[in-house]
Amino acid sequence: MKTFAKAFQNRGKIRKNADFSFASKFPYLLCLVWISSVAATACSRAGNSGPLISSRTTMMTAWEFPKNPLTDPTLDDSKLSNEIRWGFRIFTNTPGEAPRLAPSKVSCNNCHLNGGQRDHSLPLVGVAGMFPEYNRRSGRLYSLGDRIVDCFVRSENGTGNIEDGEALPTPASKEVLAVSAYITWLGRGYEVGKNPVWRGQNVIASSNLIPLEKLDPRKGEALFHEHFCTDCHGEDGQGVAIGDKKPGPLWGPDSWNDGAGAARVYTLAGIIRFSMPYLDPGRLTDEQAQQLAAFINSKPRPSYPFKQQDYRTEKLPADAVYYLKEGRSQGSQKPE
Repeated sequence: MKTFAKAFQNRGKIRKNADFSFASKFPYLLCLVWISSVAATACSRAGNSGPLISSRTTMMTAWEFPKNPLTDPTLDDSKLSNEIRWGFRIFTNTPGEAPRLAPSKVSCNNCHLNGGQRDHSLPLVGVAGMFPEYNRRSGRLYSLGDRIVDCFVRSENGTGNIEDGEALPTPASKEVLAVSAYITWLGRGYEVGKNPVWRGQNVIASSNLIPLEKLDPRKGEALFHEHFCTDCHGEDGQGVAIGDKKPGPLWGPDSWNDGAGAARVYTLAGIIRFSMPYLDPGRLTDEQAQQLAAFINSKPRPSYPFKQQDYRTEKLPADAVYYLKEGRSQGSQKPE
């Protein structure tokens, strides 16, 4: 944390010497994907929103975990407690802890910020009791393990190791079971079958969605520079090291693949709209978030090799741009 803060101070001095007020521009940083490589230190809990870190977080709470199994005294040395701890480590450093299932440089924590415990950042506190639930993409009921497998093979591009002979994860894979243990631990004390009020908040109202043909990746690219996203992500979208932290890649071979949820324009726009900029979320408008998402998802990324198995019983979403590029009709079902 201290290393990170010092690095930002040094960057601020450089900007100031270049006749650029870093302090005035910092709120506009669109830090879309952050890699949390260390557990939080003892920080002020002033940024908490109930059981969650407030989306209006500060530098002091940006890497805090309200529930941290590595420091929780109620966990013992049992197999379950150790599974919960490992699941947390996988969640916050997926490529390092589960490299065979995450050949990309994306961690679970990149989308589900603060260990899945930050408001308006796809929080996972209390969601375990909602499974099994219906998954539209696969057209069947999903267990929690099924959902975690999907994240591994899509968001972390777990299919990228197939050519090297690596087996795909299953709900019984040890890494999947460990992450399941951690997420279930986050759900202790919550009512089974009742959605937490903070779930499903990263969604732009349907009345404000802009048709894809009216979105312009060039406008999104201009916003990417205008709002100083490059300060964190770099011109190439691959991330700039700031102290001991570095954003994950937004596109290219080390990013999420084209079968991931974030590869859908409106889904990604919802993440951007409500959880970004990283320290000042909500500053962007619905339109700006969609233009940025259109720009990011106009870029190349790894191909998910099983897209033909998706949306066989449900209509293809209008924003599934990588499926459309492969000839699937917008709003159509996959023929049997």
